[in-house]
Amino acid sequence: MTPAQLSVAFFLQMAVILLVCRVVGRLGRLIGQPQVVGEMIAGVLLGPSLFGLFFPGLQHALFPKESLKTLFVGAQLGVGLYMFLVGVEFKSELFRSRARGAAAVSLAGMAVPFLLAFALAGWLLQTPDLFAAKTRFFEAFLFLGAAIAITAFPMLARIIYERGLSGTSLGTLALSAGAIDDAAAWCVLAVVLATFGGDSFIAIKAIAGGIGYALFITLIGRRLLAPLGRIAERDQRISPTLLAITLTLFALAAWGMDAIGIHAVFGGFLLGTAMPRGFFAQELRRQIEPFTVVFLLPMFFTFSGLNTQLALVNNPSLFLVAATLLAASILGKGVACWAAARLSGEDNRTALAVGTLMNSRGLMELIILNIGLQRGVILPAFFSMMVVMAIVTTLMATPLFEWVYGRRARAEGELGDAVANA
Repeated sequence: MTPAQLSVAFFLQMAVILLVCRVVGRLGRLIGQPQVVGEMIAGVLLGPSLFGLFFPGLQHALFPKESLKTLFVGAQLGVGLYMFLVGVEFKSELFRSRARGAAAVSLAGMAVPFLLAFALAGWLLQTPDLFAAKTRFFEAFLFLGAAIAITAFPMLARIIYERGLSGTSLGTLALSAGAIDDAAAWCVLAVVLATFGGDSFIAIKAIAGGIGYALFITLIGRRLLAPLGRIAERDQRISPTLLAITLTLFALAAWGMDAIGIHAVFGGFLLGTAMPRGFFAQELRRQIEPFTVVFLLPMFFTFSGLNTQLALVNNPSLFLVAATLLAASILGKGVACWAAARLSGEDNRTALAVGTLMNSRGLMELIILNIGLQRGVILPAFFSMMVVMAIVTTLMATPLFEWVYGRRARAEGELGDAVANA
């Protein structure tokens, strides 16, 4: 395709993507699901699993293979900026307020998934069309463990806010445990990406570079970035120049992590955690978040959907694998986190709520899966199974939370005003 043809294809793709994601997301909200859940499903609907199944010619004309490179770049920008904003919202003080309970829940939410992954990895490696031929047991085990252990931290935070649980014991416990789990899962994924392929120099460069960048951001980054916050406070705005500086830093952080062999999302997230809080963070989100969430993220969901081929799960052995992965994911997160919360002294209703919230995967799962597919760790059939797992566990979160906690808490007046407006 010529550059002019790519431009024409891109604008038509975006019109369809935005329309379908808005409509399906709105339908999801009508049944009590967050907008992001509808958009995840919309991405799958636009892919070969539905649109391409019934209208293959039209789907190919709308998403020709040559145009997917452009869509991929937009998707990476969207998810990178989104993780940057997640980092900006990250509250490290949550760890200190509920350290004991959060540590117990997060430990269970990591240990059990990795035990299950260790038990399943050998079987899955022997099953055709799941992992790449060069994927070793160690890499398959760690990747599967991280994929099961991940929690939809941004969605968890949104549910807690919408249900008026911010600052409550349950809200603080769930957010703390979710943040610890996701940080650990990303670290494990970084190790997988660094070691994949067996080149020791590449692995050393990636691991050393990632650790060095994380230490720099943690120890020095916040102080170096503090003047941005002071300028914004003084002017009571983030000027175009200040915004350009911030986005330049984001682009450099994303480039740096990609260049050393990890992934751009690590650079964006860690940079976000070091950004000045207060007015600067609020104004930065106000300026960047709408375009990122409304325009860029749907590109990521659609790109994921175009790689989701449910028709590949087409025989009893693969159906068994898919069902096992779903059961292991629910057992490894939901049940394990419920049990840990109970053992740490929480009442059963609170423990069930924690397990329900921690069990959702959402966008974070799609990010991990896309990275694994792009780097050649996993194959499309495994990717498709895990996308279904991500959608199912995310769909479960809101109705299960309402059933085990929300309705009774509302009746007893435990939830804030945000519930009435959710």
